[in-house]
Amino acid sequence: IPGISSAPVVKKTIGHRGVDQTGETVYKKTPSWALQGAIQLGITHTVCSLAQKSERDVLLQDFEEVESIYFPGEGSSHTPAHHYGDFRFKTYAPIAFRYFREMFCIQPDDYMCSLCSEDLIELSNPGASGSLFYLSNDDQFIMKTVQRKEAEFLQKLLPGYFMNLNQNKRTLLPKFYGLYCIQANGTNIRIVVMNNLLPSSVQLHLKFDLKGSTYNRRASSKERAKPLPTFKDLDFLQDMPDGMLLDADMYNAFCKTVQRDCLVLQSFKIMDYSLLLGIHIVDQAGGETVQTEPAAERRKPQNQKFLYSTPMEAIQAEARGPSSTGGIPARNSKGQRLLVYIGIIDILQSYRFIKMLEHTWKSLVQDADTVSVHRPDFYADRFQKFMCNTVFKRVQCKNLVNISIYSTAVGRGILSLSEIFIPHNVRSLLLLMGKIDTIRSWIGTAVLVSKRVRMVRNPQTAPLPEIFGGSPIHVQWIHCN
Repeated sequence: IPGISSAPVVKKTIGHRGVDQTGETVYKKTPSWALQGAIQLGITHTVCSLAQKSERDVLLQDFEEVESIYFPGEGSSHTPAHHYGDFRFKTYAPIAFRYFREMFCIQPDDYMCSLCSEDLIELSNPGASGSLFYLSNDDQFIMKTVQRKEAEFLQKLLPGYFMNLNQNKRTLLPKFYGLYCIQANGTNIRIVVMNNLLPSSVQLHLKFDLKGSTYNRRASSKERAKPLPTFKDLDFLQDMPDGMLLDADMYNAFCKTVQRDCLVLQSFKIMDYSLLLGIHIVDQAGGETVQTEPAAERRKPQNQKFLYSTPMEAIQAEARGPSSTGGIPARNSKGQRLLVYIGIIDILQSYRFIKMLEHTWKSLVQDADTVSVHRPDFYADRFQKFMCNTVFKRVQCKNLVNISIYSTAVGRGILSLSEIFIPHNVRSLLLLMGKIDTIRSWIGTAVLVSKRVRMVRNPQTAPLPEIFGGSPIHVQWIHCN
């Protein structure tokens, strides 16, 4: 691949990732543009080749299968000519990954079109691992370079991963859609394709990487200088000490999903994973603000929506409100409305001997229970408690008063279900009790006056008599702590 040794790395960042003299990102001395081109050539070939194979059940040997194709620069009878240099492209478990993609209704042509029809978008805010991250142009897939041990662990994980997906497709665990390797000049670059958790079309105001540990879990000054820093556990405890509030059904669905996913990870002896958390503050942005970057403007066609691809679907909750991106509705301690995007990441770390040594060494200088690396069972329990007791909390409600509103006027609309924010940080919810035939959006403010409830209508809505229909509508006032 051109550029492997022609442009020396002058600024090394983390791991195999660096920058050459022209400012181009390089990985294992391979320019990012050349790596992208090789990836797209290889995926195009393997998807087309796989389409010629008949559909069948997945067999045990399919998890160990590896297909290899050589791409000479001048081309061959099976491969096109290209300017990326000679390389070999390996596809791991192609039949098994095809089955995984089909489980989420990802058709072969959609998969190939998403990853190969246009240039990939290199993410400028990489993780601390030194990996390269690419985003597909339609915002659906993330590609990440992984180390040899991680790729080997994923291969061993596939049979259990297959069993887990068959039992439950709704999960916060990463959805793996492909594992590939590019070989050139004695160098192996391994790539995994996963679902994208954070939609580019939504302006994120905060982003966190949370593990449930506190030792050395604060974003560095270098990280804080980035446009959208990835904060950590201590930052969350400092900036959002009261966590985020979910209604009871949403909270129960979230905790149940986390508990189930942690049990799966524990059974595979996996630890050191994180909850990636992106927060969009609706009240601050005035809605789901679409960013102006070109990457954010390119959205998938409506008929290419993949199954269980949003946080709401992942926690088995019913979609509510106007969010088209599947964000989970929540509120912060100020009463601001939030859309939350979550997923469990970095699950390719098993509790091997080297991790045991790391835990022992860190325990000598710090409380053993606060360090990130720990036994899988302890890690899972701490992770669940932190997410369900500290990060997210359930809104506790109790009835104060019930009132009935009667109107003989015939109107065009009625009061709609909506969350209401009350002054002085009193969070409330208006519930309609009774039969509703027509829904017309109406937003107002309920104010507690002595022991009675007074309705203050929004001046932009129709007059109050027009809001309520001819039959009685029962409104229940609920005060939420």
